[in-house]
Amino acid sequence: MYGRFIDKFPIGSFIRSLNMKSGQTHVQRYMRPLLERIRKGEVDPSCIITHTLRLDDTPHRYDISKNRYEDCAKVMLKR
Repeated sequence: MYGRFIDKFPIGSFIRSLNMKSGQTHVQRYMRPLLERIRKGEVDPSCIITHTLRLDDTPHRYDISKNRYEDCAKVMLKR
């Protein structure tokens, strides 16, 4: 689902234990301002990062992310 339609979606009328997932965002629009806020210390993303891996470990990153191994939520790649 696209976020822009969320206000027309009857979220409150669902039964319990319903999981909803979405994966689209305006990355190009928000990436630079968000990175700048992280650099300034205004935003701390550490609460959502579950794994920190080296760039060389990218294949492992895709495996654990796709299959939700090791309680993977967000991975940060470093050089």
